[in-house]
Amino acid sequence: MNARPKAAVIGSNMIDLVTLIDRMPKLGETVEAPHFDIGFGGKGANQAVALARLGADVLMVSKVGDDIFGLEVKRNFEENGIDSRYVDVVVGASNGVAPIFVDKDANNSILIIKGANNALSPEDVDRAAEDIKKCNLIILQLEVPLKTVYHAIEFGVKYKIPVILNPAPGAELDFEYVRQADFLVPNETELEIISKMPVGTMDEIVAAARSLVEKGARNVIVTLGAKGSLLVNEKEEVLVEPFPVKSMDSTGAGDAFIGSFAYYLLQSGNIVEAMRMANRYAAISTMKSGTQKSFIGMKEFSELLEGMQS
Repeated sequence: MNARPKAAVIGSNMIDLVTLIDRMPKLGETVEAPHFDIGFGGKGANQAVALARLGADVLMVSKVGDDIFGLEVKRNFEENGIDSRYVDVVVGASNGVAPIFVDKDANNSILIIKGANNALSPEDVDRAAEDIKKCNLIILQLEVPLKTVYHAIEFGVKYKIPVILNPAPGAELDFEYVRQADFLVPNETELEIISKMPVGTMDEIVAAARSLVEKGARNVIVTLGAKGSLLVNEKEEVLVEPFPVKSMDSTGAGDAFIGSFAYYLLQSGNIVEAMRMANRYAAISTMKSGTQKSFIGMKEFSELLEGMQS
């Protein structure tokens, strides 16, 4: 594979409105929170930024609002070296936003308002077709219309471009399309929603992932946070060990995993090794607050790994 692999991320962008909390207020109650921050987010944009910071060439296909947030999102793509020719402004629409609440244990609760992301259409994929065809990988999520996600999967199949589908936020999916993706990468909550099976224990997680493989999914990779990540396909079940760190904020860790998994998959073609490196990159991202703010470049990542493993 080339030293600088090229990936297309077709999906969402958001502005993250992050509040650190001691606890959530009860109904009708006002509670003071210790800290607030604004950052760039959205699952598609996060995955694109992680990929770009590690050294990939990234093509972004997305929609922004015609407000100040939309202008800043486009500028952020450009500052991260992401090709944003197909990031279009939707007149009269707000940019997507995501209010995020992070508790003392680094757990997060997130709301999303899709805004302009709802306008991303199959026609937008077709308009970028000639440039997407030059990519080694397509990455998709569910913060844009499902018809666009399904169209992009079919596009990847037609032009023999591998597809990673991150089914987030969790939703019921049509497996006629899902089985055509090369990788389905849910977290535990999303796995429960898609499989309609319990995920309270590791045995239940394996069984739920296995059920998706039996429905036609090629490779199911479940992100397990502090427990690592799990690969299930027709041939094997592999639990890839976690990388222990002192976490501050887990927001965006799943996106850090997918972006870095994509990068290392393109570099080596080895699924389990890519998962091992993605576990490390995602874990390190939780050591800082914020989403894209916590995604580091290859030089810093390599130096941190060397220091933490010595």
